This record gives sequence, C-alpha cells and structure tokens, in this order.
Amino acid sequence: MFTQISQHFSSRTALRPSFWATSSVLVLLAALGSYSLSMAADSSASASANSSAASNSKLKPALTVTTTQPTIADIPLRLAANGNVQAWQEAIIGSEANGLRIQELHVNIGDVVQRGQLLASFVSETVQTDLAAAHASVAEAAANLAEAQANAERARNLQNTGALSAQQIGQYLSAEATAKARLDATKAALAAQQLRMKHTRVLAPDAGVISARPATFGAVVQSGAELFRMIRQGRLEWRAELTAAEMARISNGSEAIVTAPGGAQWKGKVRMVAPVLDAQTRNGLVYVDLLPPKETKDAKDTKESKAVAAFKPGMYAKGEFLLGHSAGLTIPQQAIVVRDGFSYVFRLNSDGKVTQVKLQTGRRVSQPQGEMVEVLSGLQAGQTVVVSGAGFLNDGDLVKVVSPATAKPAAANAATQK
Repeated sequence: MFTQISQHFSSRTALRPSFWATSSVLVLLAALGSYSLSMAADSSASASANSSAASNSKLKPALTVTTTQPTIADIPLRLAANGNVQAWQEAIIGSEANGLRIQELHVNIGDVVQRGQLLASFVSETVQTDLAAAHASVAEAAANLAEAQANAERARNLQNTGALSAQQIGQYLSAEATAKARLDATKAALAAQQLRMKHTRVLAPDAGVISARPATFGAVVQSGAELFRMIRQGRLEWRAELTAAEMARISNGSEAIVTAPGGAQWKGKVRMVAPVLDAQTRNGLVYVDLLPPKETKDAKDTKESKAVAAFKPGMYAKGEFLLGHSAGLTIPQQAIVVRDGFSYVFRLNSDGKVTQVKLQTGRRVSQPQGEMVEVLSGLQAGQTVVVSGAGFLNDGDLVKVVSPATAKPAAANAATQK
C-alpha cells in the first residue's frame, strides 16, 4: 500500500514539484495516523476482553457457609416481671413468762425446727416454789372440804330429830359449800402455777426456719417480749410487681419461673392476684408460691434443693409467667448478625450471592438443635438464610454452600478466606 501511494504521488510530483510534494507529505502522514489509531483500538479491545476473561476465571466464593430455612415452632408465651422474695408467713415467737431469766437458747438463726421443738428455757426455781405452795394449798383445801362435808352430813341426819337448831344446821351446810369453793380456787391457782411452769419452756408453734433471734442468754424478759422469728414451714413467695394491663393476663394457678441474682431458677404457682393497686406507682402485686423441691432420697443434693438455697427472703428477683404457647416463625440464633444495634440475616439468592436483610425479632426458645429466635418481620417462610459464617459476610458476597457435616472446617478457616 505504501508503495502504491509513493508511486501515485511521484507521478503527481513530476508535474508540479513544489505543490504536489507538500500535499503528498500531508496525505501520507494522515494515512499513517489513521492506521495507527485503528491498530491501537484493536489492541485495547483485545486487552479488555482478555482482562474480563481473566477476572471471570479468578472469581471465587468469599466464604464457605451452611444454610437453613425458617421453621414454624410452638413458642411459649411469657410475661417478664420483677419483685421481692419474702417469707410466706413469718411467725413471731415471744415470751409468756414474766420476770424470768433465760437459762438456755437451744436454736440459732438458720436452724430448721419442727413443731413442738424446744427453742429456749427459763430459770424455773421461783416457779417451782410457787407451784409447790399451790399444791399444798390444794391439799389443805381438800382436807377442809372433807371435814366440812362430814359435819354437813351429820347435820342432815339430825335435822328431823331436833338435836340441832336450824341455825346450826345452816352453818354446817354453808361451811361445806365454802370449803368446796375454796378447793376450786386453790385448784385454779395450781393450774396457773403449772401454766407458768410450762411457759419456762419455749416451744416451736410450727415447723419452719429460724430467721431471727433477738433473745440473749441470761436476759430477764417481760411477758410478750420477742425471742425468735420463724419462717413458717420454710415457705417463700415471690411478690411480682405488674401493671394493671399485665395483671389482667394473670390468673390464680398460673405457673411462673423465678430467677435469683446468681442465676438459679425456682418454679412457682400464682396463689393470689392483689385486688388493689398502689396509688403512687399504679402497680399491683401478684403473690407466687415458690414450690418446695420434690422429696427424694438425696433431696439435699438435688438441683432443686440447690436452687432453693439460692433464694433468700428480702432479695430482688426477676421472673416470667408462663401464659401458654403460640406458633411463630423461627431461625437459629447463629444466623442472626447484630450490627449497629440492629439484627440482620444474610438471605441466599439464586445466583449464589447473599443479601443482607434487616429483621425484627421476638421471643426466644430453646430446642434440641439449639437456641431459636422468633422472626416478626423481614423474612418469610421458604427463604434460605446463611447460618454458619454469617458474621463474616457483607452484602453481595458470593458464597459456597456446604452441608452442616462439613461446616466445621469451613468455619475454622472463615477469617482466612475472608
């Protein structure tokens, strides 16, 4: 081509040397520039195609993951609340003896006692002396009554003979009645002294646990002084604080689970819902009886007994009322990724890439396969979500799906692949 162009311009140059020489140079340069641009365009297109092919050949999954689909599960309905743990009934055990000194204290705080068990005893010498005097008074009155009865009997026999006057007969009969009344009075005094003697021994009025002991060894106490406090039958109750709307959902007999600050849990049953609300807080109380552990041979070593020991009167505990069950859409807890305070999952698309989806979560339930979370919005049944490795993904990542049996090695190398 260059040869033909040269010959053409050579013939033209022969006719007009100066003009045709200049024109030939310009045309030649233009032809060469056009050819160079064409060659550069072809080269650029070829390089772009090669680069795209190389990029497609090098595209790899960002992570190896496992997937699952949401399932419908039966989720319990729970109502959370807080409240104080208190004794079901706390008995105050006082002294009925007056002016006696404590001789011995037989129990201490925390001791479990049975009905009728000896708790404390008083010095009883003074009472014993008074009791002996009362016995003597009774014996004397009985002797006087016997003599009066004999005189009265003789007077009755001589009443019709005229040996005794009516006045004398009346005196004998009156003396008999007086002696009988005096005997009754001395017997009452004896009973009072016997009761005083009984009060020198303080007995447990019921089974329970000693919660306080104000009594001091050697102290002289007055009648009515508090000696002990006892949790009757060792029973505790949880007094949950609820609003009026929440109380409407609770009924007598409802079950509850109370959790101590240390994490121990104790089952309970609603005994009563308070009929009034507090005028200041507008909250009401729900009284929940904390059920005792089941009786077993090794009751002291059971899990229930250890939970009971974790609860103390006066502690503040949280709990949940069990209000039945309802169906809900659930996914594994492992599939949820929390970012910026919101919950997300990664939905698997048909092209192998994932899309980040924002969720609204609800209740949680423990199942044999693990912790499950209820999905209120953002996900539908039948969609596939990433489970293992979700925390390492970003929106639009390409993933490789494997079965759960081979997911452990993939999870272990998640950070490396990422």
